[in-house]
Amino acid sequence: MMSTQHPNPERLMRWATYASVTTALLLISTKLIAWFVTDSVSILATLIDSSLDMLASVVNLIAVRHALQPADNEHRFGHGKAEALAGMGQSMFIAGSAGVLLLQVIERMIHPKEAMASIDIGLGVMVFSMLATAILITFQNYVIKHTNSTAIKADALHYKTDLWVNGSVIIALVLSFYNYSSFDAIIALGIALFVLYSAWEIVQESIDLLMDHELPTEERNKIKEVVARHPKALGCHDLRTRRSGTMIFIQFHLELDASLSLFEAHSIADSVELELKSLFLNVEVIIHEDPVTVPA
Repeated sequence: MMSTQHPNPERLMRWATYASVTTALLLISTKLIAWFVTDSVSILATLIDSSLDMLASVVNLIAVRHALQPADNEHRFGHGKAEALAGMGQSMFIAGSAGVLLLQVIERMIHPKEAMASIDIGLGVMVFSMLATAILITFQNYVIKHTNSTAIKADALHYKTDLWVNGSVIIALVLSFYNYSSFDAIIALGIALFVLYSAWEIVQESIDLLMDHELPTEERNKIKEVVARHPKALGCHDLRTRRSGTMIFIQFHLELDASLSLFEAHSIADSVELELKSLFLNVEVIIHEDPVTVPA
C-alpha cells in the first residue's frame, strides 16, 4: 500500500535555507575568479548580487529557524511573522546591491574598457551559475508548494532574478568580445533596474503579511464552498482570514437553524472545521455559531 504521508514542512524549510546559503557561497567563489580574469562590469554586478544574496540567505536561515518555533505564552499566534521581517531584510539587501551596481555602471560608461581578449572563463562560470541557480530554484519551488512560506518565496524570487541576470551577463560578454563594450554597461543598467523591481515585489508581499492581508479571493471562495456544501449550514458571514508564516487563521460566523440543540450546532461546526483543515495544510479555525430563525 502506498504512503500518503505529506513531507514535513518545517524540515523542508530548513533544508531550503541551507541549500540557499551553500549555493550562494559556491557562486561567489566562481564569479570572483571570473571577474579577476575578465574585468567585466556585468560579472562584477552578479558577484555583488551573489554576495548580498549570501547575506540575505543567512538572514533568511535565522528568520526561518525563529519562525518555526511553536507558539508560547508570549506569542500565542506563533512566530510566523519573522518570515515577513526576513523578506523586508532581503529586499534591503537586494536594493543595496542594485545601488552599488548603478555606481559601477556610471563609472564604466564614463571610462569604457577595451574589447576582451577571451571570454571562455567568463562564459563557463556564468553557464555554471545558471545551472546551480536553476537547481536551487527547482528545490525552492518544491518547498513553496508544500509550505507556502513567505521567506522561501522571497528567497526564490531573488534567485529567479539571478537567473535572468546571469543570462543577460552572457549576452554582455559576447557583445564585449566583439568590441561592443558599451553594451556591457547598458545590460548591467537593465539588471540593476530589474533587481530594484524585484525588491519592491518582496516588500509588497512582506507588508501584506505584516498587515494581516486577507487570503486571495480564490481561497476565500473555497472556504465559503465548504460551508455551503454542509446540508445543515445555512450560510456564513464576517469571514476573516490572515496568514502568519506557514499558518493560516480563519474565523467566521456560521449560520444555523435556531431550533438545533447546542450539541448539534457544535457537531456541525466541528464537521465544517475538519473539512477546512483538510483543505489547508496548516490552519487554525475559529467558528462562532449564529442562530437563524427558519420559517416553517
